[in-house]
Amino acid sequence: MKKFLVLSVLCCLIAYSSSSATNKTKTGEKSKNVYCNPVINYSLPDPSVIKGDDGYFYLYATEDIRNLPIHRSRNLVDWEYAGTAFTDCTRPDFEKKGGLWAPDINKIGDKYVLYYSMSVWGGEWTCGIGCAVADKPEGPFMDHGKMFRSNEINVQNSIDPFYIEEGKKKYLFWGSFRGIYAVELSDDGLSLKKGATPQQVAGTAYEGTYIHKKDGHYYFFASIGSCCKGLNSTYTTVVGRSDNLFGPYVNKEGDSMMDNKHEVLIQKSNSFVGTGHNSEIVTDNAGNDWFFYHAVNTKNPEGRVLMLDKISWKAGWPTVEDSVASTESEKPEF
Repeated sequence: MKKFLVLSVLCCLIAYSSSSATNKTKTGEKSKNVYCNPVINYSLPDPSVIKGDDGYFYLYATEDIRNLPIHRSRNLVDWEYAGTAFTDCTRPDFEKKGGLWAPDINKIGDKYVLYYSMSVWGGEWTCGIGCAVADKPEGPFMDHGKMFRSNEINVQNSIDPFYIEEGKKKYLFWGSFRGIYAVELSDDGLSLKKGATPQQVAGTAYEGTYIHKKDGHYYFFASIGSCCKGLNSTYTTVVGRSDNLFGPYVNKEGDSMMDNKHEVLIQKSNSFVGTGHNSEIVTDNAGNDWFFYHAVNTKNPEGRVLMLDKISWKAGWPTVEDSVASTESEKPEF
């Protein structure tokens, strides 16, 4: 397998070769420092990203629902393959014949903790969430096993975990189109806190939860619609805001996400559809915010490719330019 995958250069060279040459000739200025979407042009749905102690960014994704591929990058644009979180011998097995979906990577103490969903299609009461631990972001990860199943915690379709710390406490948010829920975790983050009970924080339109705290507000990012129907996918990235981690999250008019009301962040365009399941927000050296998500390329609809876009903040709300995926943009600054 090739180790180094330079995935954004070709399309940018094609797009800018003639215009850059003309620009240099006329003005003497350097060409723009740009990248093109997708930044990885093969299927890597449900991305989660973290910066390791070695200075690399590590990205985890669903891929073929088997062992959760890992890629790494210095600049969020140029990625190299770094292995998988699990092998066929070490992968979790609490859901027989289940696939691994929607990883969520975090550093808790001095350990890297990877939360994952395990499910079979349609197994909304047997699916569940587990976790694995590693000393390094590239692994190897040691599976810590199941945290809970849907039928054990009484939350149907328990997938898409998201971990967050608040007030020295640790919480897990999760859910998919049956309500988004939250529960407190143990001090090491590897199990539910004894006696903790789930509480619902958003309605039945959402999955792929991510919460970002900024300037005293909590921003609840999620996806609505269908993720996996190729060019007919309707996935759309949405957001709500609250002054409290557990909500209520509302749109700009004050309507609640418990009632499936929200603001649209990224929607389909002529170039990309099915734009959803975003990653954590990463801030570059210039103070700009970026995040990943997946989409279907209308010119090559095979799989759900990895996308990168800049988030701007306007009047206390996150925005993406024109509310659609970019085809090319200036690179993050690192």
